[in-house]
Amino acid sequence: MAKLLLNLRNVPDDEADDVRAMLDAARIDFYETPPSMWGISAGGIYVREDEDVAQAKRLMADYQAQRRVRVRAEHEAAVRDGTSETFWSVLRAEPLRVVLTVIAIVLLLGLMALPMALLGGFL
Repeated sequence: MAKLLLNLRNVPDDEADDVRAMLDAARIDFYETPPSMWGISAGGIYVREDEDVAQAKRLMADYQAQRRVRVRAEHEAAVRDGTSETFWSVLRAEPLRVVLTVIAIVLLLGLMALPMALLGGFL
């Protein structure tokens, strides 16, 4: 029976490509499910054979450890160089998105506080 190896929700394309290549190189039979039309399921990479699952998980753990080290080093280098994304760089690049996000947060907080205010008689 097939086992899920990697849920593709919030997985960058390069990571999914690396995992596919890793499974191909190890000659592990797998298949991929596409994301659903409405975004309920993000899709996934499944290992077909039960006897390959343990090897696939070992390979995946090794890959994730290597990727973690590489990505952290890249991020630290970007912070040192001043090229990493910060709140202020996003605000300069996309001010409308930031303002709309802040407005949405304030409205949601107000909506969450409204029942307490109504019950407590604060309004």
